[in-house]
Amino acid sequence: MSTATALRGIGRPLDDAASLGRALDELLTARPEPPTLLALGEPTHGVEAFPLLRNEVLRHLVERGYRSIALETDFFAAAVVDDYVRGGTGDLDAVLATGFSHGFGNLPSNRDLVEWLRAHNADRAPEDRVHFHGFDAPLEISGAPSPRRALAAAVDHLPAALRPESARDLDALLGDDADWTDPRVMYDPSTSIGGSDRARALRLVADDLVSALRRAAPELRTADPAGHADALAHARTAQGLLRYHAALASSAPDRVSTMLGLRDEMQADNLLAIVDREQGRGPGLVFAHNAHLQRTRSHMALSHAPMGEGRASWWSAGALVGLALGERYLFLASDANPRPAPGTLQGALAEATTRRSLFPTRELRAALPPSVGADEPFLPGHLPLHPTASGPEGADAVIFIADTDGTRHRYW
Repeated sequence: MSTATALRGIGRPLDDAASLGRALDELLTARPEPPTLLALGEPTHGVEAFPLLRNEVLRHLVERGYRSIALETDFFAAAVVDDYVRGGTGDLDAVLATGFSHGFGNLPSNRDLVEWLRAHNADRAPEDRVHFHGFDAPLEISGAPSPRRALAAAVDHLPAALRPESARDLDALLGDDADWTDPRVMYDPSTSIGGSDRARALRLVADDLVSALRRAAPELRTADPAGHADALAHARTAQGLLRYHAALASSAPDRVSTMLGLRDEMQADNLLAIVDREQGRGPGLVFAHNAHLQRTRSHMALSHAPMGEGRASWWSAGALVGLALGERYLFLASDANPRPAPGTLQGALAEATTRRSLFPTRELRAALPPSVGADEPFLPGHLPLHPTASGPEGADAVIFIADTDGTRHRYW
């Protein structure tokens, strides 16, 4: 039996809403316990076939009791979208511009998602409305903002008597915000403020704030649960931003790997905070790049030598969240290649797929020959699934999309 024939036998076609729903239900019922988070990955950003699939998956999962969606966008900015989809006032274009980071508000599929969530929630009781979350850190790989906003929000939530002594001279330690956003830092670590005495002192401030908020939780959380959770999130984010600035200031050969790992650590903390916030309402769908959600180490080739080593490697948010949630974390990886090479995972999946198909990884591993490799990227930024590390070994199932030309929508 050929590989393509074997794969057709195990693939679940996702040709329409009905077949998509059947494949998802089959996957979910086979779990030893229901997932708290169902993660759906994409291999690159901006190719609309992947977020359009996400929108279809969400609509089916909402019918099965899912009550939230979390995207790879700024944890705090996403509150603008959440307020809008739950009936708040506002202009849709403004919501898309301010509620998404990385320019993702420009994607038509995200506009469709926000419009659908608002319409879906319009006639439902508050407990049945679908919440919108972001779980990314408020930064870009090339740099991070000043921790001023995060630190100030945490300080403001604490009564004056509980504010740590280290936070007394916060403005002097922070200086000008421009000190933190020098565009040269990605390629010249010496221009970063992250290794300065001021930055090290601010890391102590952030640590003291987290401790103060935790020690006062019996009082503060009881009086204002949402406010206390928000203050803790800001203090936690300040810690992460300061660690990221320290990594930007490093000249170590694994500098970029450290930066990517720190970002995913922040993403994992945010996802677990979302799980805590949504506890009792229902499970949630998470959507991001495969590299952020898989259970195995993530890898990325670096094209510019000043960024660090030729290949970055780090543990993803999915690997960290998977440790915490165990079987309650389920990850579906996805991939595509309009022109796959023979002898590759992408070539084998394309030959077995008409439109879209879902392949459970246990059966997929058994059907693939040992010699199969991974294809080359079909777009800049595309990280092809690997037969082991980023493919079947790191996911519960793989979805391959064959009916896309791979055209990227400009989103930045």
